[in-house]
Amino acid sequence: MGSNYAVEINGVSKMFKLHHENVRSLKEKALFFNKRGYEKFWALRDIDIKVEGGETLGIIGANGSGKSTLLKLMTKILYPTSGNVVTSGSIAALLELGAGFQPDLTGRENVYLNASILGFSKKEVDRRFDDIVAFAEMERFIDNHVRNYSSGMYIRLGFAVAINVDPDILIIDEVLAVGDEAFQRKCLERIGEIQDAGKTIVFVTHNVEITREICSKVIMLDEGVIVKEGNPREVVNYYHQQMESDDAERSERGNRKIEVLGVSLLDEKDQPANDFYTGQDMKIRVAYRANEPVEDPVFGFSIDDYRGFTAYGTNTRLKNLKCGTITGEGFVQFDLKSMPMLEGRYLVSIAIHNRDESTIYHWLDKHYPFSMHSDISDVGLLYIPSSVTIVPNPAHRPSRGPSVEATHEPG
Repeated sequence: MGSNYAVEINGVSKMFKLHHENVRSLKEKALFFNKRGYEKFWALRDIDIKVEGGETLGIIGANGSGKSTLLKLMTKILYPTSGNVVTSGSIAALLELGAGFQPDLTGRENVYLNASILGFSKKEVDRRFDDIVAFAEMERFIDNHVRNYSSGMYIRLGFAVAINVDPDILIIDEVLAVGDEAFQRKCLERIGEIQDAGKTIVFVTHNVEITREICSKVIMLDEGVIVKEGNPREVVNYYHQQMESDDAERSERGNRKIEVLGVSLLDEKDQPANDFYTGQDMKIRVAYRANEPVEDPVFGFSIDDYRGFTAYGTNTRLKNLKCGTITGEGFVQFDLKSMPMLEGRYLVSIAIHNRDESTIYHWLDKHYPFSMHSDISDVGLLYIPSSVTIVPNPAHRPSRGPSVEATHEPG
């Protein structure tokens, strides 16, 4: 293995046997042991990954794509059917909820048990114990039996143990989704500290936007095969595009007295587009047909990111517009000036309803995707023009102190 690699996976495949016979007794199991039929299920095929020391690798993909199986191979909970996995340094893994905890032991006892499994002596755990409990915010419950813990308490204590034993490689599998928002922020801050210390992190999550922020490289798995790897932004955008074709969360409803015939996203030249840039104009044109006369309907739209956060939305009622009686076909166009969204993948929803929203004529939820591109390195959903002024020693030089001002405008 190359000296720079913390994790090296070479040609790894993992096969499971899926048995379909219903064996109802120990006798039947013994009699038909060599005759039971099974189906080969390949959870992973021909996986090659090299993770350098100090790198943060994100692994994304739909449910059943092989993400958790891959992490279990890295931690030697499972072994590959073919190929090999080589790691360099100590590993702390936070995998399934409650994994490694003994429900009949107290939280205190489980801290020592988990740390000992990771190779730490009692003296080493003694030195770190207060920090572990404080990070988990478990002072009041540390001597209670783990079987009485909530899922959030499991996660807090498990994560606190994993990060405080100072591993060379930290492996995390989708557990941050269970904690509350404040704890997630604290975990992400600690992950940043671990990165600054030059440690290696392998991170699996369904909240793929997090991988843009904390990962240096991302791979996407689909049915056990790597289909995309490299720059986090590019891989996450590719993931979103692949998910759009069969996104189960999209919905469509309404009585269709007015129906949407089509929606066009237009650029500044009135050309259909799916790629826009921060600061660029966009037009959303909604073609409709009224299947019967409808008095004063409301046309509206919203733009959401893939986490479900609404970046912006409006409608004709909020704009104090009355549509009168709608008959036949036509279109409604929304002109958006200087789009402020930062880089990411977004979804447009279209709604037509009456003025009090008690009757839905046609609602298309998150049906129309587009990408925003930007050369701005700021974070968040929106770009807000801003400047920074630095005034050294303002208490001593309130009026004459030199200042430095920095601004950035979208290109």
